[in-house]
Amino acid sequence: MTVRLPRMIAVTLTGAAVLLPAAACSSDEPAPGRQPQAAAESPEPTPTPEPTHPFTGLPGGTRGPVLAVKIENTAAGKPQLGLRSADIVYVTQVEAGLTRLIAVFSSKIPPKIGPVRSARITDLHLVPQFGKPAFAYSGAQTKMLPFIAAAPLFDVSDSRAPGAYFRQPGRYAPYNLFAETKKLLAGAPRASKAKDIGFTFGDAPAEGGTPRRTYSVKYPAARFTFGWSEKAGKWLIWQDGKKDMAAEGGQLAAPTVVVQYTKTERSQFHDKNQSYTPLVRTTGKGRAVVLRDGKAYKARWSRASEKEGTVFTTETGEPMNFAPGQVWVVLASARPVVP
Repeated sequence: MTVRLPRMIAVTLTGAAVLLPAAACSSDEPAPGRQPQAAAESPEPTPTPEPTHPFTGLPGGTRGPVLAVKIENTAAGKPQLGLRSADIVYVTQVEAGLTRLIAVFSSKIPPKIGPVRSARITDLHLVPQFGKPAFAYSGAQTKMLPFIAAAPLFDVSDSRAPGAYFRQPGRYAPYNLFAETKKLLAGAPRASKAKDIGFTFGDAPAEGGTPRRTYSVKYPAARFTFGWSEKAGKWLIWQDGKKDMAAEGGQLAAPTVVVQYTKTERSQFHDKNQSYTPLVRTTGKGRAVVLRDGKAYKARWSRASEKEGTVFTTETGEPMNFAPGQVWVVLASARPVVP
């Protein structure tokens, strides 16, 4: 029988030749009894969240200059143009118990907006939270002009930037004055960019919401109803029993509607019919109702000064998150001023 002997390797130690068995594995394999070490893996980089716009909570929104526009809100001026592109829409009471809108734009600017109407004293207490925005309006009471001149805003009214305005065919004065937004902003090249104004966006509170199909807000001469649409994921808007339609088509709607109850009082101003102009106090503290996701949430609001934004919290003090998208803020009063 033939016996195969292991291959031997000669190694010389201090002059003596020693025969050792040849290694059965390559030199880069681990020694017997040791486990191979896995190659260290580089940790996957944490993706950076895409920035969101402070007015809407939506990603990718450009923090452009802020443009605030005073918009007509009676049947004679409807349907309005450009409201669907607004980041925020404020509803405010004016003379005779009627309402007007302040549309605020930054992330998306429509080409045209209107009908543009006159300014009110409440506007001047509301817009400073945006820094020094461009403010578009058409006229104001003579006594109020010094207040506008002293306010932190860039005046792009029809008297200061006449080239930005035009009369819309098919409508009658004063409800036919519209404006081209690019020309409005050209008149305010240093208008403030969008910044944090206190809004927070995200998941709704786990508790506290009451399911609601509709929610109504009454003014002395106007009534708003917000109806939840599961299909649209928004609150559809009705005014005075009629659908509030957009000139671009479709019914106006928003994912979040904030009913902010404020102190509303008579100001020193009044119209030509001697109806007093309401002054809506948007600083201080108060209660609110936030409508989102088909529910109504009781909330609180606070605004320390006119240069600061408004913070909304739950009744337990947690942030009252809004649903991402356009926000309507309805400045209501439990005791509306008598016109």
